[in-house]
Amino acid sequence: MKAGARIASAAKTVGLSSRTLARWVRSGSAEDRRRGPTTTPAHRLSDAERQKIVETLTSPEYRDLPPGQVVPRLADAGIYLASESSMYRILREAKLLKHRCATRPPTKRELRSHRAMEPNRVWSWDITYLPSTVRGRFFYLYMCLDIFSRKIVGWTVETSEDAAYAEPMLCAAFKHEGVDATKLVLHSDNGAPMKASTLLAMLRGLGVMPSFSRPRVSDDNPFSESLFRTLKYRPAYPRKPFETVEQARAWVDQFVAWYNHEHLHSGIRFVAPAARHAGHDLALLDARRAVYAKARARAPRRWSRGLRNWNPIGSVALNQGRPEDTRLALAS
Repeated sequence: MKAGARIASAAKTVGLSSRTLARWVRSGSAEDRRRGPTTTPAHRLSDAERQKIVETLTSPEYRDLPPGQVVPRLADAGIYLASESSMYRILREAKLLKHRCATRPPTKRELRSHRAMEPNRVWSWDITYLPSTVRGRFFYLYMCLDIFSRKIVGWTVETSEDAAYAEPMLCAAFKHEGVDATKLVLHSDNGAPMKASTLLAMLRGLGVMPSFSRPRVSDDNPFSESLFRTLKYRPAYPRKPFETVEQARAWVDQFVAWYNHEHLHSGIRFVAPAARHAGHDLALLDARRAVYAKARARAPRRWSRGLRNWNPIGSVALNQGRPEDTRLALAS
C-alpha cells in the first residue's frame, strides 16, 4: 500500500478481506491476526470416503450425470454416500466440474395459468424440426406431454407441418390414455397447425378446452420447450442428420421409451414420468426417505439440516400469473 497499491488489491494479494485489512490498519497493528482452524470436525468426510465419491461420480455409469441425477439413483439402489452439495464441493475441489450447457439461462415472465391436480387434466403439445440430409428440408416432430407427470402421451414424425398430422396423433393419445376429454385442457403456442379450423373443430367436438400462448411470447409453452431441449441436448442425440423419416421415427421411439421410463425428471422430484403418471412415485419417494433416515441415524453430526426433500410434488401449474381456470379447478 505504501508503494501505491489500492487496499482492495493488496488485500486480495495476501488473501484477506479489504474490510479486515482496513480494521487492522485502524487499530495501529501490522500483525497478521489470522489463526486459521485449530480443530477438525469430527463428522468430516474421511479421505477414503471422498475418494469413493470421486470414483463413483467418475465411473462409466455416472460420469455423464450431474450429482442431482446421481443422488436419487444411488438412493434407489439403497446407497448413500454424501449429500448433493457435498458431491458438488468435492468435484469442485478436484477440478472435475465443468459447465457443459451451451444455452442461455431461461428468463421468467408473467404467464397464463392452468393447474393440474392429477394426470390427464392439462396437456401441452408443440412441433419441432429434426434435420435431414437434404439442405433446407426437415422432418417435423409432433409431441404431446402431460404436465402433471411430464409423461409423453403422444408423438409422430412427419415430412411436413400440417394440422392433418396432429389430429390423428392427438386422437390416438386420447384413446390410449382413456381421458375424459371434457376435463382436459390442451395448451399450445400460436402456430398455424395449432389454430387450424379443422383441429379446433375436432377439439370442440370432443369437449377439449384449447389454450394458447400469448402472441409474440416465445416461452408461454414451457413444458414442451423444455422437453424439446432435453431431446436435442441429450448426449445420445444424433450428430448427423436423419437420412429418412423412418430413421427419425425409430430414434424418437427410443427417446420416448427412455424419457418416460428411465429419465429421472428434476421437476417431479427425480422420478420417471411414467411412474408418476401411474401413481408409483409415492412408494419410490418413501423408500428414498427411509434410506436417508438410516444414513442420518448412522452419522447424525454430518446432517446440519433436515433430510433431503423427498416429498412428492403436488399440483402443477401451467403459466402461473392470471386467475386459474375455474372449470379445470372444479373438474380436478
